[in-house]
Amino acid sequence: MNYSVHAEGRFKYIDEGKGETLLLLHGLFGALSNWDGIIEKFSKQYRVIIPVLPIYELPPREAGLGALLVYLEDFIALKNLNNLTVIGNSLGGHVGLLYTLKNQANVTRLVLTGSSGLFENSMGGSFPKRGSYEYIKERVAYTFYDPEIATKELIDEVFETTSSIPKCMSIVGIAKSAQRHNIAKDLHQITIPTLLVWGLNDTITPPHVGYEFNRLISGSELHFIDKCCHAPMMEHPDAFNLILENFLEKTIYVNA
Repeated sequence: MNYSVHAEGRFKYIDEGKGETLLLLHGLFGALSNWDGIIEKFSKQYRVIIPVLPIYELPPREAGLGALLVYLEDFIALKNLNNLTVIGNSLGGHVGLLYTLKNQANVTRLVLTGSSGLFENSMGGSFPKRGSYEYIKERVAYTFYDPEIATKELIDEVFETTSSIPKCMSIVGIAKSAQRHNIAKDLHQITIPTLLVWGLNDTITPPHVGYEFNRLISGSELHFIDKCCHAPMMEHPDAFNLILENFLEKTIYVNA
């Protein structure tokens, strides 16, 4: 589905629905379309906001988790958002974790799916290789259990991005920053309701990563989706949405 992308200053974002705010954060090669299933279902009852993280716009020297966190904090301040349910996939989960650790009073719930922060295989174990369409096609397909989900449109989008030298340098910088920034020692500080949704066949952040998040975040609940890789909300949107809906309903008054 197509949704309006708003522009305000240096920020671009989707803003659909009214109610409690669900803040969705995409991954390194993610796009706003990754969240179509959540927007369609939850914007009837919640306000769904998805900022475009400036992964490809950051100068290579500044490309890293710190710059993404500052960007997110500035966006949230600009929009005066509070009592957030932060939902992050892959790198977006990592950024969401950093925001939550620093601003836990402003986060009501945390949802991680295939999140980095403990361990990840970047682009399936290697960094982007410029100029090879077949390589990019293989790497994008690697993130899904069913390679048919890696549509030509999605592959073309990633290929175009990795064909730009500055963008490629920014991607590598952010990926390396994520791999260096292990936050295991900080996760005990998270005390809000936390949901972990993992693909049972995840090749980027394998199932043991989900178990480790579950062990380190007290009171978190972990769900696995079978025949699913690194982006459950894309591969199995109905199953993902059901797990999320149940979690939102039973935690609705926790931080009220």
